[in-house]
Amino acid sequence: MRNIISLVLGGGRGTRLYPLTKYRSKPAVPLAAKYRLIDIPLSNCINSGLNRMYVLTQFLSVSLHRHLRQTYRFDNFDGGFVELLAAQQISDDAKGDWYQGTADAVRKNLRYLTQPGIDYVLILSGDQLYRMDFREMLRTHQECGADVTIAGMPVDRQTVRSVGVMRVGEDGRVGGFLEKPQTDKEIDIVKMDPAWIDARGIESKGRDCIASMGIYLFNRDTLVDVLSKTDYHDFGKEIFPATVRAKKVFLHLFDGYWEDIGTIKAFYETNLSLASENPPFEFARPEAPIYTRPRFLPPTLLGGATIKGSLIADGCKIGRGAVIENSVIGLRSIIGENVTIRNTVTMGADAYERESELKADRAAGRPPLGIGNGSHIEGAILDKNSRIGQNVHIFNERKVETRGEDEPCIIRDGIPIVVKEGVLPDGWRL
Repeated sequence: MRNIISLVLGGGRGTRLYPLTKYRSKPAVPLAAKYRLIDIPLSNCINSGLNRMYVLTQFLSVSLHRHLRQTYRFDNFDGGFVELLAAQQISDDAKGDWYQGTADAVRKNLRYLTQPGIDYVLILSGDQLYRMDFREMLRTHQECGADVTIAGMPVDRQTVRSVGVMRVGEDGRVGGFLEKPQTDKEIDIVKMDPAWIDARGIESKGRDCIASMGIYLFNRDTLVDVLSKTDYHDFGKEIFPATVRAKKVFLHLFDGYWEDIGTIKAFYETNLSLASENPPFEFARPEAPIYTRPRFLPPTLLGGATIKGSLIADGCKIGRGAVIENSVIGLRSIIGENVTIRNTVTMGADAYERESELKADRAAGRPPLGIGNGSHIEGAILDKNSRIGQNVHIFNERKVETRGEDEPCIIRDGIPIVVKEGVLPDGWRL
């Protein structure tokens, strides 16, 4: 697997994930109490024997760079690396320096792909949750003699309206692509015979369409040729459809858990699903673990709290009488007495406050990091380093879809979000 380079695309400004992307790039958004989104594709690569990885991004990359540097280190004999390729001045024409899309980002870094010993390029997204062995995808690619192989999974007609769909021939070759078909007539163009899916060892279960997962394996020379001869900016909307027409593109069929975490609603629902009694995605898989930054934190201290169906990260302190249900509690979360948290994602804090800092908080009339005594939080997201005072009430009872822009607590997709470093004083109510 040493002849494969993996490229993880960090995406644009992440506007659909705002305000979680107000101070960080999309791949750096925290996930499941202690991970970040970028940990998922990088862990899949490492578990597949791929250890030469580039992460492409251009917006707010400082925290992402810090996380990569502190987490993914390889020894001198292994030859592996994870490197961040941020947009930079590469010519006298400043206009052309920013990435104009996913394909343009790869095009501007082709020099890293044209080095000797590279035969394949694996292109991944930085905002998806799944577990895949890419060695199986490479096997499909080689057995089919493909120029490009794309991962796809069976979906039903309801799901198909929000994804790109492929028409696949009997031999597995992709013959057409349609982005988010909306009518039954459009869906009929790309639908598959469920028996074809069943014959490949995957139960169709009423699913008759194949959705693109946005995971591509290119022959290196094919990718260089396509990018050099076109000015296309986007893989999913431009490069892939054009490649289907001109090259041998084959499907690698997948049927595990896969979720695109590109919106606030998807982020919220995915995190809460991971806290359920039977989560759809299991982190505790010894044969294929999910890696993240090692931290030296104490065990979580529970002071007589009641906790049901929740994920609790390391280093938390949860006060007497607290009730936590169906929630995700992030690293170093400080939760006061008689606090109620339901259906909520908290991201915790980057550090503990020193005694001198706590005194300064009191002197300034500012709540300390964490959640104060008697607060009630339901159906919300609390970004990192939030300061929630005592007897604060956060609950979108009126089902407002959007609220605020520069306020400490805004609403997106109907979900209240306390922004990073947000401060809500004692008695604040939503």
